[in-house]
Amino acid sequence: MRIEPYLQFDGNCAQALEYYRQHLHGTDLCLMPYRGTPMQEQVKEDWYDKIMHGSVQLGPTMLMGSDGGCSEDGAKGMHGSSICLTVDTPEEAERVFDALARDGNIQMPLEETFWAKRFGMLKDQFGVAWMVNCLKEPA
Repeated sequence: MRIEPYLQFDGNCAQALEYYRQHLHGTDLCLMPYRGTPMQEQVKEDWYDKIMHGSVQLGPTMLMGSDGGCSEDGAKGMHGSSICLTVDTPEEAERVFDALARDGNIQMPLEETFWAKRFGMLKDQFGVAWMVNCLKEPA
């Protein structure tokens, strides 16, 4: 069994998934707009080029997302969850944290804790909450 996050964006899913592909070393970016699908009839014309379904492969995890848009007022964005990204080295934690924090909002600076070589929390420029974690070796 695997848990794979599915994020709801406020109209900027394509930009977010491309950003994650670029800065988290993702592969296999897939973006499927409403235009040309049976769902096109379910959204307003200005949403035809918004993303009905998208995905990017981040290591063993598929990160998926959508702009929503099927309701009267569109997607509501991210609320009430965080994605915990565990990396192998403090250097990688710093690189990833800095990339995700760019134009975002740091809630806890990346620092050493009693359980981690580095741990920090932030909300990125797309409104997604992240925890970046680089665990200490068990004693």
